[in-house]
Amino acid sequence: QVQLVESGGGLVQPGGSLRLSCAASGSIFNILAMAWYRQAPGKQRDLVARLTSSGTTYYDDSVKGRFTISRDNSKNWVYLQMNSLKPEDTAVYYCRVTTGIGGYWGQGTQVTVSS
Repeated sequence: QVQLVESGGGLVQPGGSLRLSCAASGSIFNILAMAWYRQAPGKQRDLVARLTSSGTTYYDDSVKGRFTISRDNSKNWVYLQMNSLKPEDTAVYYCRVTTGIGGYWGQGTQVTVSS
């Protein structure tokens, strides 16, 4: 079964940067989109950024201009470069891969932005 493994989370000061990585632990086929979601305590899980197989990107307004989603097609890895981080970005970040036969979630990685 496909399993997504995330890394790169941690504690960072406001204005700092982090790069999150998400790697599939097994073979995955017919990827339609890869995305990052985040969920803060007591809040719903929200879409942060999405990258489709055609190269189309979407960013939530709250991160537009600061975050960049990218993909390593040869490895089926997806990354989220996060710059100019704000305390409001603090959340658990989840990788999401959508294929023609289903979708998969990563386990989540904590990002804390605090001075």
